[in-house]
Amino acid sequence: MVADIVRTWVAGWALSRQTPPPVRKPWGFSIEVAGNPDEVGRHVLPEAEESLVRSAAASVSVPRTWMKMPAEPEEIESWLPRGWAREEAGHLMAVDLMATNPVAPEGYAVTVETVGAVTYVRVLDAAGEQASQGQMASLGETVVVDRMVTGEAHRRRGLGDFVMRTLADHALETGAVLGVLGATDAGRALYETLGWKKHTTVAEYSYRP
Repeated sequence: MVADIVRTWVAGWALSRQTPPPVRKPWGFSIEVAGNPDEVGRHVLPEAEESLVRSAAASVSVPRTWMKMPAEPEEIESWLPRGWAREEAGHLMAVDLMATNPVAPEGYAVTVETVGAVTYVRVLDAAGEQASQGQMASLGETVVVDRMVTGEAHRRRGLGDFVMRTLADHALETGAVLGVLGATDAGRALYETLGWKKHTTVAEYSYRP
C-alpha cells in the first residue's frame, strides 16, 4: 500500500513540476530537477530496504541530489555514507475525495485553470494580488496535490482549507476518487482537519559532500 502511494506521488509530483518523466531504477525512481538552486535531482525509493538505500546512495555523485523514502530518518541514517545531510522529514498522506462545494472567504476571489493534466487554484485578495495557491496533477482516478502556499499576511483565514476543497471538488468532476500529497509538519495539521490520513513518514536526505 505505502509503496503504491509513493509511486503515485512520484509520478504526480513530476507531472506537476513539469520535470522529465521519472526514470525507473533498480531501487526506485530518479527525477531530474531544473531551476532549483537547492536540488538538481531526486531519488525516490518506494521501499526503504537497506540494500536498496545503499545502492541508491552509491549511485549519487552530484551534490544537491536528494533522496526520499518511506521511513523514519533514524531507521536508515546508518545505511548512508558520509556526505548525506538529513533534511526535514515529510509526511505522505492520502484521502478518499469528497465534494464540499466550498465558498471563497469574504474579500477574496478564486481562479481555477487547467493546463494539460495540471489544475491550478489561485485565491486573490481585493487588490488582485495572490493570497493563496495550490495545484494538482491528474493521474486518472488519482490526483497529486502540490505547491500549497498561503501568504503570511493571509493565514488563519481559511484560505488553505478553501484551496484544498476546491481542488478536491474539481478532481471529482474529472473522475478522480483518491488524493495523494507530501506534507510538511505545518501542512499535515491542515490536511488532517480535512480528512487526510498519514500513511508514512518520508525520510529526506540531500547529498552535500
